[in-house]
Amino acid sequence: MTLTATRPRPGRTSGPGPARSRSILLTSSLGIAVAAVLLPFYWLVVASTHSSKEIFDSPPPLLPGGHLMDNLSTLESTAQFSDVIVNSLLITVIYTVAAGAICTLAGYGFAKFRFRGSGALFGLLMLGLVIPTQVTLIPLFKMMVDLEWLGTYQAVIMPNLALPFGIFLMRQSMAALPDELIDSARMDGCGEFRLFLKIVLPPMKPALAALAIFLFLFQWNDFIWPLVVLRDAGEFTIPVALASLQGLDQTDYGALLTGTALAAIPMALVFLALQRHFVSGLLAGAVKE
Repeated sequence: MTLTATRPRPGRTSGPGPARSRSILLTSSLGIAVAAVLLPFYWLVVASTHSSKEIFDSPPPLLPGGHLMDNLSTLESTAQFSDVIVNSLLITVIYTVAAGAICTLAGYGFAKFRFRGSGALFGLLMLGLVIPTQVTLIPLFKMMVDLEWLGTYQAVIMPNLALPFGIFLMRQSMAALPDELIDSARMDGCGEFRLFLKIVLPPMKPALAALAIFLFLFQWNDFIWPLVVLRDAGEFTIPVALASLQGLDQTDYGALLTGTALAAIPMALVFLALQRHFVSGLLAGAVKE
């Protein structure tokens, strides 16, 4: 028996070289992208520990300084920042819970209940996605004046409770839930409220996490509407309080960046707590009925 050696075919590569090169290239690209995203946040934290003069030095400071306590003291004395943080947390938590409940119930109604005009009503609701916020400021302000709600928390919370995007997200997510599962629960005598809590909500955890993150960030970062309806500095939310630090002649950028860094902490914590559900929750909105 004669053994013959086989030559590798032309055009084919052998060994782990190309795969390893692709892996190194991908890892390097991802590392550069992550560094580009995190660098502004790093500089924000560093700048919050410097004075305004040091922030504008050339080259800018890249290591922490020693003015953090001075900046915190300025924040407290000029903007009552401890009260402002409490205001923002209280308003945002109440809004996230209330708006989340309303959007979830409305999304369930549009997804699983058929009634005359439901399609037209949903289309009318979706028009809210294309209407600029600035168009609604004057009518909403007149409504708040008539209700005597100016300078109150409910004036900040109430107008955006039925958020069109939140309803759309939950409606698309719940449309993927099999109707047979709901019908079988009804045939077994399950009431609508119990059915909603025990059958509908558990599979919706990813979508609920995505909705909670979106609602929290929406209210936490909202600037225009709280600026319009809030009156006293002690009632301000964080974006409004930070804007009040910018004067016509002089701005303390050290205090301003310190407040901005503090404002980013709750957003980061909420996202980190729910991020594992975030992507799957957003993709749930793309499921076809």
